[in-house]
Amino acid sequence: MNLTLLWPPILLVGSNILMTWAWYGHLKQPSWPLWLAVLVSWGIAFFEYCLAVPANRIGYGPYTGQQLKVMQEVITLMVFAGFSVLVLGEPLRWTYLAAMACLVAAVVFIFLPVK
Repeated sequence: MNLTLLWPPILLVGSNILMTWAWYGHLKQPSWPLWLAVLVSWGIAFFEYCLAVPANRIGYGPYTGQQLKVMQEVITLMVFAGFSVLVLGEPLRWTYLAAMACLVAAVVFIFLPVK
């Protein structure tokens, strides 16, 4: 497989794992003051950007901007599903799975040939 096609999704998975921790990891630390949660989240988000920006720079060309965005959204939802179950202890409801199916359909549509 062409590495140019493989690196963007790999980097997007890594960036989404970091961003999910930045946005939601502090929820497991309710005793932290808000300023600390923001500061820690910003620190994590810096490393998220160190993966997301290269993913999009490498991926733009082999993929369209629209394909990269839809790919990122699906990866985000998959990463968050795991995080919400494993870290937050929330069950996956059928509505979440239905929403995921809709996004997978979006991926199918965005990757269909135009011509």
